[in-house]
Amino acid sequence: MVENKNRYAAVEALLFAVGGAVSFSDIKNALEFSDEELQQTLNELKAMYDSEDRGIRLIELDGKFQLCTKNEYYDELIRLINVPKKHILTDVLLETLSIVAYKQPVTRQEIEKIRGVSCSHAVNRLVEYNLIQEVGRLDAPGHPILFGTTDDFLRSFGISSMDDLPVISPDRLEDFRKQAEEEAGLINVET
Repeated sequence: MVENKNRYAAVEALLFAVGGAVSFSDIKNALEFSDEELQQTLNELKAMYDSEDRGIRLIELDGKFQLCTKNEYYDELIRLINVPKKHILTDVLLETLSIVAYKQPVTRQEIEKIRGVSCSHAVNRLVEYNLIQEVGRLDAPGHPILFGTTDDFLRSFGISSMDDLPVISPDRLEDFRKQAEEEAGLINVET
């Protein structure tokens, strides 16, 4: 059991050593904290990082926690590690990504049915960018791959969980449906 005065250091050490996102229960079990102790420690660490002039922050991704570089230091980090800047998401990639985000788990065929065009390139590019990943196989003939979003998706869009995605109102959804049908020539537009 970690002493109370060292609880911040223990959580920092664990998150730093792992590097990726670590679940609440894994941290709790490793450090032998109660739920309340760990939640309080995480909240206090997050507040310290947010209020101080620090280069890192503590983020939560669907109940998992990770230390990461603050966004304002991205340019300095890029100069050090010399990798290309953020990936450019075209309208096609954003459209495909939004379908995966809202419909996941979803197959490539379902995405193509919604978009009305082939999406192989867009899906492959989103997998390459690590914004979506294979999350399983559909129990159907051919066992098509099911896709879902990744922790990098949450990080990239600055959200903690899929529950933070904007909700589309039914009226707006109906307007989108009508617009798509008009564009596809399925219904006549009154002039």
